[in-house]
Amino acid sequence: QVQLVESGGGLVQAGGSLRLSCAASGRRFNNNAMGWFRQGPGKEREFVATISWGGGGTKSYADSVNGRFTISRDNAKNTVYLQMNSLKPEDTAVYYCAAGRAAWATRNIGDYDYWGQGTQVTVSS
Repeated sequence: QVQLVESGGGLVQAGGSLRLSCAASGRRFNNNAMGWFRQGPGKEREFVATISWGGGGTKSYADSVNGRFTISRDNAKNTVYLQMNSLKPEDTAVYYCAAGRAAWATRNIGDYDYWGQGTQVTVSS
């Protein structure tokens, strides 16, 4: 059974940092792109960041987080990370990690087959 389990969410003040982790089990995702998405209150799920297969040579970010968030992966641990700095109240959302169907980094939510249950991030002003 394939599982993606996010952790590291919580409550933080504006300007603070959090590091999210997503541990995969049930299969290896070394050859798959991985992504982070988020869903704020009353909003649709939106793209945050994606990283390509293997060493993660290709990364892409939503404009709203570019320069503040960093996605990375550790294939030995079958884990992907999202380092979030300079957090803003508008970053408040449930954050989901996802495993892509293919190797290339993609912002398209439809290109992801496996999803975690999500972790809540709340940024207070």
